[in-house]
Amino acid sequence: MIGISKLYCGSVEPSDALRYGRQSSRLPSHLLQFSKDKRPVVVWNVTRACNLKCVHCYAHATDDTSANELTTQEGKALIDDLSDFGVPVLLFSGGEPLVRKDLPELAAYAVKKGMRAVISTNGTLINADTARILKQIGLSYVGISLDGLEPVNDRFRGVKGAFQKAMQGIRNCQASGIKVGLRFTINKRNVKEIPGIFDLLEEMDIPRVCFYHLVYAGRGSALQSEDLTHEETRAAVDLILDRTRQLHDQGKPKEVLTVDNHADGPYLYMRLQKENPQRAEKVLNLLQMNEGNNSGRGIGCVSWDGQVYADQFWRHHSFGNIRNRPFSQIWSEPLDPLLKQLKEKKKYVQGRCATCRWLDVCSGNFRVRAEATTGNVWAPDPACYLSDAEIAQTL
Repeated sequence: MIGISKLYCGSVEPSDALRYGRQSSRLPSHLLQFSKDKRPVVVWNVTRACNLKCVHCYAHATDDTSANELTTQEGKALIDDLSDFGVPVLLFSGGEPLVRKDLPELAAYAVKKGMRAVISTNGTLINADTARILKQIGLSYVGISLDGLEPVNDRFRGVKGAFQKAMQGIRNCQASGIKVGLRFTINKRNVKEIPGIFDLLEEMDIPRVCFYHLVYAGRGSALQSEDLTHEETRAAVDLILDRTRQLHDQGKPKEVLTVDNHADGPYLYMRLQKENPQRAEKVLNLLQMNEGNNSGRGIGCVSWDGQVYADQFWRHHSFGNIRNRPFSQIWSEPLDPLLKQLKEKKKYVQGRCATCRWLDVCSGNFRVRAEATTGNVWAPDPACYLSDAEIAQTL
């Protein structure tokens, strides 16, 4: 996760993270990515069921509730363990998390245990009553997924009317006083929608947006051929940087992040070297604190059936099940060789990644994409758009 607005527009300085000792338990949410201890943010896919049919769903969501879902009591036991382990954020996802009737109870329990609880949702089920309940719970944030404006979004979501329902969900959250933001997965089909998403942020006064690079997992694997070329990715990132800066300069700052391609960090740094060399060195310091991809270290995933993964995209390799062993033990006392390696992944990456001058700020980028493309989990990430000259040890 690369905080474009934090880094490019100067809303965060290295001293901000250092002031808190860089400990996850002390850092405010907007500085968590710079923590030193890397206590994992945990994504809990509470259900596989979903009311939409998104073409790029990493979870292969269906319209049926899984009979093997963790029960409410098993979920609370998981939350107890995560809280005791020092997990700072629990992200409820799916499927569509609001399909689960006990979601408010589980989220409220997480807040009671001292964690920041957030929800990743398609937004279509957030009526006024649901929004009020989520506010009363003390939910920290609601992230609503859109893949463009109405025609494009509804084609992606597989259900006509999904866009308008999501818009109403956003308005309901705003009326209840809940911080709400957008999530957008970039690919060839919708890259031209990025300006419209920025317009939407401004028109609806939405404070945050996360632009996700495509990951080849779940139904997203079928879209691999529709990922952007390296040149198209550069153009998209430049556009995101430009629009973020424009809003900031107009006195309408928004929190803008890119996710799942850590080449964005060095790319941003190199751009700043030309535009603002003094700021560039501060950004490099922050990127080094961030450390790039944290799958298996600073982020983890628990599935609806209790399986533990390195992140929400890596569903073909489980490290264990919380029904047999607590998450805290699976994570901190790994028995699986791959999990051990992921915690020190910079030692294992191969090819151009192994000699890349940005390895300390990228950590080899996304291993799932490398494996999906080559069959080798340690091969270079094919979505890295930096040239050989840009990653050379000496320039």
